[in-house]
Amino acid sequence: MSGADASTLTYDGLSGLNRPKLITEVPGPEAMARIERDAKVTSPSLPRAYPFVPRRGAGSMVEDVDGNIFLDLNAGIAVTSTGHCHPKVVEAVQRQAAELLHYSASDFYLPIYSDVCERLDALAPFGGKPARSFLANSGTEAVEAALKLARFATGRQYLIGMYQSFHGRTMGSVTLTASKAKYRTNFGPMLPGVYHSFFGDFDYIEGVLFKRIVSPTEVAAIVVESWLGEGGYVLPPDGWFTYLRELCDKHGILLICDEVQCGVGRSGTMWAIEQEGIAPDIITAGKGIASGLPLGAMIARDDLMTWDLGAHGSTYGGSPVSCAAALATLDVIEEEGLMDNASKVGDIFLTGIRDIAERHPIITDIRGRALWIGLGFADHDQAAAVELASFRRGLLMLGCGDDSIRISPPLVFREDQAGVALEIFEEAVAEVESAGS
Repeated sequence: MSGADASTLTYDGLSGLNRPKLITEVPGPEAMARIERDAKVTSPSLPRAYPFVPRRGAGSMVEDVDGNIFLDLNAGIAVTSTGHCHPKVVEAVQRQAAELLHYSASDFYLPIYSDVCERLDALAPFGGKPARSFLANSGTEAVEAALKLARFATGRQYLIGMYQSFHGRTMGSVTLTASKAKYRTNFGPMLPGVYHSFFGDFDYIEGVLFKRIVSPTEVAAIVVESWLGEGGYVLPPDGWFTYLRELCDKHGILLICDEVQCGVGRSGTMWAIEQEGIAPDIITAGKGIASGLPLGAMIARDDLMTWDLGAHGSTYGGSPVSCAAALATLDVIEEEGLMDNASKVGDIFLTGIRDIAERHPIITDIRGRALWIGLGFADHDQAAAVELASFRRGLLMLGCGDDSIRISPPLVFREDQAGVALEIFEEAVAEVESAGS
């Protein structure tokens, strides 16, 4: 397929493909030229994973600037939940953009803002208790809103996060973040009053923090990812969230579940915490909530939304265009059965990966559910080598944690695409395994 032929594919033609089509070496000449231009003008802080330069996408397929077509297993970091450029999402964005691009929902009554809040409140995993929502521009802003609300509602100052966690890069969020020291380096001092425990640990909070560091009567909230994302795609042990819920109830502490990465259907349910058998007090969402448009949400029990008029707001948070994308996203997830698809195709992929691991022992660990899968390797370098070898074959994957690769494709990811992805992934693993032997 020539570059021109690739570029003339319709949405259905591109999204209907199930395997990569590479017409140049990757990165190709146009990609290299763009990377050279980029290096002169963008912030050097941007942590680019590998030299991929996307131009357009459809479903689970993405075409780069050279006309190479890739199979996407990272969905723009778990963002394009309904696939790239789903027609219903695109149409909703176009319609809204033609009607109203912006009016601030902080100072005025934007109808589509409350439409989104109504949908999210109805979906909130609070055991049937009424909910309210605040819309932001991103996941990290949603986390910041949750921290402020927790302190306001409880009148307490201290917060407890988890080692290996990632909550964002703004100051409150990065203080809670404890997945890599580089996220904090040269940015201290951090937000005061934040302590950390260990994800999945049943003893440290009470045995160390409450006993030696901070009284539970002064802790506003425990903030935890329902399923650990950037820290390695790790699932909690059985009963751990029940333990946290009971601990919080005992001491009047709020339980905040961060579902920016694992929420909105990726787990096979709307929220991952639904599979852990408890109800949090506050939940944060982002990434997949608007299929690629910037939107975050902080959803809390109605009785916690006690803060005063003007205590928090956002000029752009809940933009009408992003809200239109969110409503269309939720419609598509429900109408097209994408949560069920995530469970079905995720199970197929997990089975295939386990078969590959039996043939290639450099895969040291496999964990996950639905389209939330983590693959462990011996070390970071080995995981990065597999990630790069996959890219060169047209398979887009992304690392996480210290030594892992995450599998987080769009929720429209198909069984035939999963089969091709497994085939290419095994080739990449075999190449790295052979190079290390």
